Amino acid sequence: MTAPTNYNTPRGIIERAMRDCGLLGKGRSPSSVDYADGLNRLNDIVNITQTQGVKLWLQQDYSFQPTQGFSLYVLAPTNLSPWTGAILQAMTKPTRLLELDCYFQDNTGLIRPLIPISRNEYNTLGARQTNYNVEDTQYQGAIVNLYVDKQENYLGVYLWQTPDAWSAKGYVHLILQNQVTNYVQLTDSMGFPIEWTMYMHWALSAELSTGQPQAVIDRCEQKAGVYREALEAWDTENVPVYLQPDTRNQYQGSRFLRR
Repeated sequence: MTAPTNYNTPRGIIERAMRDCGLLGKGRSPSSVDYADGLNRLNDIVNITQTQGVKLWLQQDYSFQPTQGFSLYVLAPTNLSPWTGAILQAMTKPTRLLELDCYFQDNTGLIRPLIPISRNEYNTLGARQTNYNVEDTQYQGAIVNLYVDKQENYLGVYLWQTPDAWSAKGYVHLILQNQVTNYVQLTDSMGFPIEWTMYMHWALSAELSTGQPQAVIDRCEQKAGVYREALEAWDTENVPVYLQPDTRNQYQGSRFLRR
C-alpha cells in the first residue's frame, strides 16, 4: 500500500496534529493562518529536537587538507566571513562537532585520533599561533589537538600544533552534526526519517493544545513523550560503544574535582 503523498510533509503533520488536539473537525481543513502558525511551531520543534540525542543520520565525516602555517579553520557560509587570516570551509554552520571522533589521516593512509581540548587548555599552550592573519613560521608541527569555538553563526576549529609541511599533505577529518533544514513550503520533504513522523505530529499537538481541556493536553503530552522516548532509544549505534579514559591529566589536581 502506498503511503499518502503528504504523510511525511508539514501539511500532513499539521493537519493530524490539529485533529488530535481537537482544533480541527473530521473532514475539515486548516485555514491559511493555521498552516502558517503550525509551520512556524513545527520548525521550532525541529530546531530543538535536533539538539537532543544522537541523531545518527545528521552526522557527516567532513575532511579538509590543512594549510601549512595556519591553525584556524572556520565552518560557515560564504556570505558570513568576518575573519581575516582564517581558512574558510564554506558550508551551513553545523550544530556541533563531535570532537571525540575527529581524526587525522596522513598521506600514507595512517590514521590517529585528534584529542579535543578546552578553551582554557588552548589559551595556555605556549607554542601556538596568535596572529591568524599571517603564516606562523615559528610554531609548526604534527597536529595532535583541536579546540572548537562554538559561536552563533559559525564554528571555529583551532588545530594544535600549527600544521607543518608534513601535516599539510594529510587530511583533518571532522565528524559534524548537520542542521535539519527548516521548512518553507507545506509540501517540503521532512528532514527527519519517516519513523519520526508520529513523534513530530504529537509534539506539535502538544504545542497547539494550549487552551484545550486538561485531558486533551495530558494526552498530547503523554503521546509525544512516549514516541520521543522510543525514538531516542532507537537512534543509537548498532554495535557496543566503548568509553576510553581521558588522556588529558591537566585538571586531575583541580579543586573542581574534589568531593
